[in-house]
Amino acid sequence: MYTGEGQPDVRGPAATFWADALAQWAVPEEILAAAPEPPWGFPTPIFVQNAHRALEGPPTPTHRRVAEALPEAGVLLDVGAGAGAASLPVAPRDGCVVALDQDREMLSALAGLARSMERAFDLELVEGRWPDIAREVGTVDVALCTNVAYNVADLSTFLTALTRAARHRVVLELSASHPQSPLSPLWQHFWDLNRPNRPTADDAIAVVREVIGTAPGVERWQRRNSFMRARGPDTAKWVRQRLCLPPSREPEVATLLGWMGDLAPPEAVTLWWPGGASVRQ
Repeated sequence: MYTGEGQPDVRGPAATFWADALAQWAVPEEILAAAPEPPWGFPTPIFVQNAHRALEGPPTPTHRRVAEALPEAGVLLDVGAGAGAASLPVAPRDGCVVALDQDREMLSALAGLARSMERAFDLELVEGRWPDIAREVGTVDVALCTNVAYNVADLSTFLTALTRAARHRVVLELSASHPQSPLSPLWQHFWDLNRPNRPTADDAIAVVREVIGTAPGVERWQRRNSFMRARGPDTAKWVRQRLCLPPSREPEVATLLGWMGDLAPPEAVTLWWPGGASVRQ
């Protein structure tokens, strides 16, 4: 449980289950060895397109939960910021957005979008990995993290650092199921590989309960925009890369994608809980 200082003494059963279940999603070594290029990541333009849609569209439940806790001229931390789809629509006027991401190109794209906005706010770009860089970031008003949790094995330490960083609120968004689960039929088709069904957002909720000692707020909703949902001329390419296949299989991937539905789990889950300043010491 989070006590305001240090890390959790031990990983609880929910966090242990999360780590073990997430490990089952690892791509087998023999498939990785055959991959002609690294299968990780997404093209930056996909994230930029999604950020544009977020800026032009109605606020999501995640945006609303951030906005209601963010004071005027406050400081918003966006961990795994991408191109800013989660934070730029709720950037505090005369405040500051601290955008943290491991991808320098993504941060540059976010900065370009921020410059095009009419709203005046400061932008601090931080290249690094959370929570390794948490001390450098310091304290903020609201800590936000979207579409990152399924990449984090040690979720309890990750969430503890977010809680400690936030004065008022932590907001966490993730898909109800693993974001790669829509590609499971393709893994079966090309590699005869069965993909797992866990962990899920419910498992993440259990980890949050271990970290903060109580249940977080939970809102389930249907996504309209997602970086996994954006289809374009490069979709077959990045899916083929994700599947560790050579370029010669791209036409087959494109054909199968034409028969498939959405590439993003449609249900999203927004969680929120008090920041460290509101947790009893």
